Amino acid sequence: MMMNRRTFSAALVAGAGVSLISARGLAAIPAPVKARNVVLVHGLFADGSCWSEVIARLQAAGLNATAVQNPLTTLPEAIASAQRVLDRQDGPTVLVGHSFSGMIVTEAGVHPKVSALVYVAARAPDAGEDYTALAKTYLTPPASAGIVFDGDEGRLTEAAFLRDFAGDLPEAKAKVLYAVQEPFHRALLIGKTTQAAWRSKPSFYAVSTEDRTINPDLERFMAKRMGAKTIEVNSSHLSLISHPDEITRLILEASGQPG
Repeated sequence: MMMNRRTFSAALVAGAGVSLISARGLAAIPAPVKARNVVLVHGLFADGSCWSEVIARLQAAGLNATAVQNPLTTLPEAIASAQRVLDRQDGPTVLVGHSFSGMIVTEAGVHPKVSALVYVAARAPDAGEDYTALAKTYLTPPASAGIVFDGDEGRLTEAAFLRDFAGDLPEAKAKVLYAVQEPFHRALLIGKTTQAAWRSKPSFYAVSTEDRTINPDLERFMAKRMGAKTIEVNSSHLSLISHPDEITRLILEASGQPG
């Protein structure tokens, strides 16, 4: 059963740097079906291991967690990789995406096993929407200037990664993450979603207030537009690593579990 607002707010107060904000249409969001499975998808400049802190907490809570190894090639191939993992789940499943993988969550979230969606500082386009055009209506975040290409493969420079992607992590930890970042293919960026699962599935959103990779005001807009249950985390883009307790609590709520 979904927590009521007062209970959920009290739980969040216990976690540093988090505040609950109201969302348009909150009362209309149905209570999510109880789920024991969670599928997590990573975005650009990362791999599935970026979910390790959250996975450990989900497992401790008795949930089955699986991280998708997003190929970062084209949007259809990335969506297919998530769908294959969803196919293997044995019942209702919460689908969670960080950053770019919000595109995948939005499309693959229509899968019949998906019971709820969680966006962590993530893109949340509407069906057929040009996300790049939408993003340009907000101030460009600093990380964009740090993307470099070797042919068709893109990545963040070390300076941009440490400052604009993982800015609230200890430098030594951020450097390890930089060393294992997966390059993405230029073709990935031109894909558009054809469906918007958040129009029919219970949705949750964690805004990173200090985000320098996606504009926090754009995150707030997308969360409000989908009527998501929304929290704000005083974090860089990598809240799933710097604030895993808060992100885990949001996922547990989406799964109908006590936080």
